[in-house]
Amino acid sequence: MTAILTADHLSYRYRDALALDDVSLHLATPGIHGLLGRNGSGKTTLMSLASGLRRPTSGDIRLNGQPIFENYAATSDICIIRETGDTTSEWTESIGDGLALARDMRPHWDDGYANKLLDRFELSVKRKVDELSRGERAKFACILGLAARAPLTMFDESYLGMDAPARYDFYDGLLEDFMAHPRLILVSSHHIDEIAKLFEEVIIIDHGRLLLHESAEALRGRGVTVTGAAALVDGLVAGQNVLSERSLGPTKSVALYDVSDDFRGKAKAAGLETSLLPIQDIFVHLTAKRGKEVS
Repeated sequence: MTAILTADHLSYRYRDALALDDVSLHLATPGIHGLLGRNGSGKTTLMSLASGLRRPTSGDIRLNGQPIFENYAATSDICIIRETGDTTSEWTESIGDGLALARDMRPHWDDGYANKLLDRFELSVKRKVDELSRGERAKFACILGLAARAPLTMFDESYLGMDAPARYDFYDGLLEDFMAHPRLILVSSHHIDEIAKLFEEVIIIDHGRLLLHESAEALRGRGVTVTGAAALVDGLVAGQNVLSERSLGPTKSVALYDVSDDFRGKAKAAGLETSLLPIQDIFVHLTAKRGKEVS
C-alpha cells in the first residue's frame, strides 16, 4: 500500500508558542525522506501531528485522504519511533513481551524480520527492557519501527543512543528493508552527514515554518564550493548567493547556493576548483540565515 501524507496550512501552538506555522506539505513518493531542522524547529511537532499523537491547532493533516487524529483507519498504517518514550527505562517487561505487544498492535508486523533484527543487534528476547543500556533501548526501538513495516514509518532521532557502528547497522537495515518493502519513511536526524546518502527527498523546517522541500539530488546540485586564487574567486562569485567565505593566505574558498547552470564551467575555465556542498553544509548555512525565504 502506498502512503500519501498531506499537510494543508498546518499549525500547532503550545500555549503562547507557535511550534508549527502554516506548513503545507505533500509526500507521495515511496522513499527514505529526511526531515531536518535545528533543535526546537518543529520537527517533532510535525511528526506528532502526522502520527495522530496531537490534534492540529489549525489546518489539516491526512494520510491517504483521511484525517489522522483519533482515526484508527489512518493510525493503524502509521508507526512512529521517538528518541524517548517508546522503549523507556520504566518498562519492566522483556523484549519478547514488547515484540508480542507490537505483533498484536501492528497489522503489517513481520515476526521473522524482527527476530533477524534481534540477531543483527545482538539482543535477546529474555532481556528486561529496564535493564538495557540507552544504546540497547535505541536498538530495540528501531527494531519495533522496522519490523512494523507500516506504510508510513517515522524515526524521530530514535537511534541517537547508539554508537557509530550500531547506527550504521541501522542505516544498512533501513535501506535493505526499504528496497525489499518500499514505503514512506520519514527520518529526523542530527547525524545528517551519516544518513543523507539514503534520502530521496529533503524537508527543512526552521522556526516552525517550511523552509525547503525538494529532492535530495536537486538539493545537492544547488550548493557549490569554489576555491582558488582570491582575486579570481572574488571576480567569479560577484553577484552570486554567497553562503560563507574562508581565506588562507592568497587562497579563498566560497560556498554558494543556487548558482547558474554554467557556473562550474566558468570556474574550470578560470582555473578554479569546485565541489558540491554536502546536504549537511547546505542545511547549516540555510538555517543560519534567519528569516531568509528559500524557494
